[in-house]
Amino acid sequence: MSFLSESYEVVVIGAGHAGCEAALACARMGQKTLLLTLNIDGVALMPCNPSIGGTAKGHLVREVDALGGEMGRAIDDTFIQSRMLNTGKGPAVHSLRAQADKKNYQKRMLHALQTQQNLTLRQGEVCRIREENGHVVSVETTTGAMYPCRAVVVATGVYLKSRCIVGETHTDSGPSGLGNAKHLSDALEALGFALRRFKTGTPARVDMRTVDFSKFEEQPGDPRIVPFSFLSGPLQKEQISCYLGYTTPETHRIIRENLHRAPLYSGDIHGVGPRYCPSIEDKVVRFADRERHPLFLEPEGLDTLEWYVQGMSSSMPEDVQWAIYRSIPGMEHVQLTRLAYAIEYDCIDPTVLRSTLESKAVEGLYFAGQINGSSGYEEAAAQGIYAGMNAALKLQGREPMILSRADAYIGVLVDDLTGKGTNEPYRMMTSRAEYRLLLRQDNADLRLTEIGYRAGLASSERYEKMLSKSRDLSGLLGQLSATHLTAEETRRALHDDSIVNGARASDLLRRAEVRYADLAAACPQLPAMREDVTEQAEITIKYEGYLARQRRQVEEFKRTENVRIPENINYENITGLRIEARQKLQKIRPETLGAAQRISGVSPGDVAVLMIKLEQIRREDKA
Repeated sequence: MSFLSESYEVVVIGAGHAGCEAALACARMGQKTLLLTLNIDGVALMPCNPSIGGTAKGHLVREVDALGGEMGRAIDDTFIQSRMLNTGKGPAVHSLRAQADKKNYQKRMLHALQTQQNLTLRQGEVCRIREENGHVVSVETTTGAMYPCRAVVVATGVYLKSRCIVGETHTDSGPSGLGNAKHLSDALEALGFALRRFKTGTPARVDMRTVDFSKFEEQPGDPRIVPFSFLSGPLQKEQISCYLGYTTPETHRIIRENLHRAPLYSGDIHGVGPRYCPSIEDKVVRFADRERHPLFLEPEGLDTLEWYVQGMSSSMPEDVQWAIYRSIPGMEHVQLTRLAYAIEYDCIDPTVLRSTLESKAVEGLYFAGQINGSSGYEEAAAQGIYAGMNAALKLQGREPMILSRADAYIGVLVDDLTGKGTNEPYRMMTSRAEYRLLLRQDNADLRLTEIGYRAGLASSERYEKMLSKSRDLSGLLGQLSATHLTAEETRRALHDDSIVNGARASDLLRRAEVRYADLAAACPQLPAMREDVTEQAEITIKYEGYLARQRRQVEEFKRTENVRIPENINYENITGLRIEARQKLQKIRPETLGAAQRISGVSPGDVAVLMIKLEQIRREDKA
């Protein structure tokens, strides 16, 4: 029997990385918020790799931080190793990655939740979401509590009817032995949501005392630590090294001889797995010509002897796992503390969502994270803050926050999910962002902090810090353009005694090998500046032509992106559209012409027909 409990403006279901950001965003924007989780001990859990960031993912964390989120600040407080990836390439793909002390990260995020005004954290399993007249009105738990509310954010991660698989052993549970959500899947289906089964996996954990690290290649952290959060000051701490190793032909032989026992190939796993993070058995089958695959030994924290074996996820039976791991040089006598496993779970088709991550069918119902078919902590956090902000803005009667593909990696992520959908766990990659030279991780604050501030999420401290950076950058660019170095100063700056003429500072900075520090050391007219400002100045000047070209591309993009499509348009009645285009457009119902032309199966000819129809509608409305 249900009983009426306290009412809230927003209820967030799930306290993983998406749920934490959604709940904090709503509460910080003044909404009375309830965060319900299956187990408070699982708040902000990292059941897979104990790290934050990485290629493209680091961009998402920086953007979450710029908007006023918590993930960047939490990892800055709890990391044990920090590295900037892809530094041998251009700045568009530089990506920050930090190894986390996973328990301390959880404690840090739990503290943020428990001390946040307007936010209540409570343990409980949601079994029903009630709607009336197409609008969400309450949620109910398995213990009978009913919480009236005006908005709900579903951020259930991989817990919906989840099943963990090790060989022939199947366990109805969530990750890391936690309980799963047994009832919410049925409730979502009752609301009209079609569910799918996706799969992900995680490697074994090992006792580091049983590893011979001399047979691995040490991977230390960067001597210069770059923080994730734009609010963090200079960071310096002792870092823990990670280690690089490789599989062997013997590893691959063991796997091949036991493929008949692999759930992935025996038919025991029904969910679709991630293309870009395959299990070790999948790698051996798909890349049969490779003699070895890399793996990384990564510490789980400062106060534990357990290490994570990145690149070795598996669902093989236990006896096979022992043989696989002990075939690695340096791990001949390794002790496994936790077995690798695969996990299957329910998720929705995200094309049923608006570009705000709100359901098209049930008003006030938002979805964020792996429930939308994505993978990764960072993708989840990005969707969480996006859904949370939009839920709060809607309750306040304000315009939604729509980030386009030209605004942020978050915009690319949301547009891909809601506009294109995904048939496998979606992972963010730099190649997905057409305007990645403009959407760098280093300028996320300049791009997004004002949006977060205007929405009421980013703090005034954060906003003022961004404005100061912007002013300093503008002033420095002007000074570089106006400053002319003498021949002597130019020789010192370029470390070249053959120079006979002086040069303008901005022209010298265009050279690939020249840094601002070289110019400032040679020319006393140039001031000492913060590194984040000089970094922006260098990128702006060195890539001036490329940046200008991308800005022109963005202007072209916006011409179609700003053309809205009426919600009630009937594509079946538009003559000239091909059958496939009608079906895709009718199902996804894109909000803009730009979104329509990105749908697979909608041709340029279909877009031209649709443009004519929209112009006809515009004229009729004007008349």
